[in-house]
Amino acid sequence: MFPFKIDETRVFVPVTFAVLVVSDTRTLETDASGALLSEMIDGDGHRCVERAVVKDDAEVIRAQVQKWIDEPTIDVVLTTGGTGFSGRDVTPDAIEPMFDKRMDGFSVLFHQYSAQTIGTSSLQSRATAGLVGSTFVFCLPGSKGACRDAWEGILRHQFDSRHMPCNFIEVMPRLHER
Repeated sequence: MFPFKIDETRVFVPVTFAVLVVSDTRTLETDASGALLSEMIDGDGHRCVERAVVKDDAEVIRAQVQKWIDEPTIDVVLTTGGTGFSGRDVTPDAIEPMFDKRMDGFSVLFHQYSAQTIGTSSLQSRATAGLVGSTFVFCLPGSKGACRDAWEGILRHQFDSRHMPCNFIEVMPRLHER
């Protein structure tokens, strides 16, 4: 859907991810969305070094994400689940106050890409992203399809150091600048 170019003369730089599944009903054994994200991350040459499942509870979600943000070896945190409109869907509410910088464009691109696969149902997601310190945090819906859309349509490209005209890898060394 979106044009992109890979510069094969550039070196691929792997990034370290953690994946958090937010669900009242899933476990690591029964979760399919977080497992899919982990597989896609590893399959594209990155490393998914942590994976966890927590209940739909803002304090618990925030605590787990903060733990990973505090870990200097983790570059990116992906959450999946809790981005809808039900009373228990609190992931964006828990995470957005943590953002030092919001990434409004992620939500826009996610909805554009997602609308190609699920139409207007994309409106039912509050997918969001931002930067906390030097850690990228993305809050994705809980379905496998949404996780695939986010990874294949956006994140795979932005976390590929060969992606042109620009990518997150290029800016990562400068995230601590003040």
